[in-house]
Amino acid sequence: ILRVEFWGDRVERIRELDPLTRKVVAEKERAAIYPAKHFLVPPERIGEAVEQILQEMEERVAWFRSQGKFLEAQRLETRTRYDMEMLLETGYCPGIENYSRYLSGRRPGERPATLLDYFPEDFLTVIDESHVTVPQLRGMYAGDRSRKEVLIEHGFRLPSALDNRPLFFEEFESLVNQVIFVSATPGPYELEKSKGRVVEQIIRPTGLVDPEVEVRPAEGQVDDLLEEVRRRAEGGERSLVTTLTKKMAEDLAEYMAAMGLRVRYLHSEIEALERVEILRDLRLGKFDVLVGVNLLREGLDLPEVSLVAILDADKEGFLRSERSLIQTAGRAARNVNGKVILYADRVTNSIRRAVEETNRRRRIQEEYNRRHGITPRSINKSVEEILKTTAIADVWEEREALRVAEEEVEYVPGEDEELDEQIARLEAEMYEAAERLEFERAARLRDRIRKLEEMARARRR
Repeated sequence: ILRVEFWGDRVERIRELDPLTRKVVAEKERAAIYPAKHFLVPPERIGEAVEQILQEMEERVAWFRSQGKFLEAQRLETRTRYDMEMLLETGYCPGIENYSRYLSGRRPGERPATLLDYFPEDFLTVIDESHVTVPQLRGMYAGDRSRKEVLIEHGFRLPSALDNRPLFFEEFESLVNQVIFVSATPGPYELEKSKGRVVEQIIRPTGLVDPEVEVRPAEGQVDDLLEEVRRRAEGGERSLVTTLTKKMAEDLAEYMAAMGLRVRYLHSEIEALERVEILRDLRLGKFDVLVGVNLLREGLDLPEVSLVAILDADKEGFLRSERSLIQTAGRAARNVNGKVILYADRVTNSIRRAVEETNRRRRIQEEYNRRHGITPRSINKSVEEILKTTAIADVWEEREALRVAEEEVEYVPGEDEELDEQIARLEAEMYEAAERLEFERAARLRDRIRKLEEMARARRR
């Protein structure tokens, strides 16, 4: 909570308050306050838009009925009429952006307005981690359309909701002029667009150099890895290990735990907030080694990690490409003792190029340090600093506690009619959760419905 104190029309003081006790916890020089909703409509446009929306709804409802999809027809009509009543009464409704084509007066298929439209002509665009961001920009439209088509097919949204979409990549390109691509491993697109104007940022303020890279035989890789991990754990340092598959990560983590190491593993099914919690625990020293698949690449700032081990590094493919190897190796570049071990039976072209590039950077950094008398030093952060930068993990812990508490409570209706009523109520909640895109909650409700349906069938036998 922010308390803003004024003297006339001048801001005199900004204070941050504890939400529970209302006590002042910090004085602030500045604070960013964002609007609660991002799509508001002037009153004069609403009436005309509502007529057009209701006309589309009637056409779509008629189509559903002609196909025998009466549930979808009822769902769409109920939701749309409710939204239109909200619009007429309050000027706003949940999911208002899905009606944006009518509210902003756009033609079908016309691109939506974005923040880029409000920038001056000479604005500068900085695309960080461009080797990942550029492909994401290319894929945003297709991903959004696929999700919305499911909602439209089941009567949760009108077809015009498709026009509330991300930009095509070509539309994005037409809106940006001056662009800086930032990446340790730029792709062909960035290099082509830059036309040879590439600036290398190799020297670090701390004097840290790229990690030493060593290739070792794949035979006996696990036992060799255990010895390396133990050595670093004894020195208070952490290790990252990347495998090719989720099953390999699970098995390796289980084996390491059986050998007395404190270990956790990451995989694609772990939620983003839980992922932050795991990384925070690694930094705080609650465990010594983290095993993962494709989650140990860009965006992980872990100064406590001094060893990165890549198993089966000679298995050519996306996870063992030159770019992936360089990115993964970079996780050990925040520690003065950083080292990367590639376990491989042969040196592939990807390994050779990745090692050559890392060694090239390392030579430049070491020469610079010698010339300027710089002694490399690791980035050390206190427990308080780590907790502050990973505070979002607290949200995961609170949410997980609520989820567990909710699942532990079982309500068993006494009569068959009560059971049917509860199933109907949960089904309504499930569809509502799906409409709000709360798919995890919808899945949990689905599982509870199945249990109750099994109970109902057992009672009627």
